[in-house]
Amino acid sequence: MTPTPSDLTTLYRVLGEVSLPDVGNGYFIHRSSTVAEHFRQYGPVQINDEPPALVFASDGGGHLFAVTGSGRVWRSTTASWFHDFEVDAASIQEFLEHIGRRVAEPN
Repeated sequence: MTPTPSDLTTLYRVLGEVSLPDVGNGYFIHRSSTVAEHFRQYGPVQINDEPPALVFASDGGGHLFAVTGSGRVWRSTTASWFHDFEVDAASIQEFLEHIGRRVAEPN
């Protein structure tokens, strides 16, 4: 299996999963068992010259969030495991901070 980025391991020590369907387009951090199942089913995500990435989250539009060994978080440009990904955050911490700001925004 692809080595699990240390930030993802730390995240799963604190959280089991997150479901925020009413924040923006929705944010869903998948259970570690779901991440493992998706890895077995689809394999790692290949992003440019990055180490293989693990999909760990999605949004309400079906876009996927993957983290690489470098710690960067990438978002799929389409609702697909096999198309382009673009950088979404420099780290899982930054990714979570972005979600936190979205939660705090007035409706």
